[in-house]
Amino acid sequence: MSLKKIYLVRHGQTDLNLQGIVQGSGIDSSLNETGRLQADKFFQAYQSIAFDKIYTSVLQRSVQSVQGFIDLGIPHERHAGLNEISWGNREGTRITPEEDAYYFDMLRRWQNGETHVPIEGGESPQMVADRQKPVVELILSRPEEKTILVCMHGRAMRVLLAQLLRYPLHQMDRFVHQNLCLYELNFTGSMFWVERFADVSHLT
Repeated sequence: MSLKKIYLVRHGQTDLNLQGIVQGSGIDSSLNETGRLQADKFFQAYQSIAFDKIYTSVLQRSVQSVQGFIDLGIPHERHAGLNEISWGNREGTRITPEEDAYYFDMLRRWQNGETHVPIEGGESPQMVADRQKPVVELILSRPEEKTILVCMHGRAMRVLLAQLLRYPLHQMDRFVHQNLCLYELNFTGSMFWVERFADVSHLT
């Protein structure tokens, strides 16, 4: 029996996504036309769900992705703990071959268990997990919120899913994502399980 159901989505597409420019928590980009269309398709598919609360990061691309639900009058909270990882000195820059090599070396180190090592000038996965924990605890402390919608960001979403599903943090890349994909999670009171995994059927 599920005590709480969480619909967890990644934000819709931005122009910086298309241009190969690093975003992260320090870049507050907005949805582009495709992203707005993705948000509308998600709203059309799930507007009948009786959400008790909406949680987003403080970044506008996450808020815009669920604005249709907010406009229905569903209570909404923004939490910086749900922001994307800080990519540090690389935020706002186009990914070059050199940047790519550095990024993939960091991913390899994280996958090998070095999740405490931060991107230069930015955050580590462990730092992201630590700032997410108070938000998770807040959500779980509210039993009256039985069905909630959470919108956030790719890397941060991987970190959160690893935490909720009790995977070692170095296995976070098991959780694939794309713009406006959905993970549907159930909480039994002691554990989470996934009902839908990176679902994008609403976008077709």
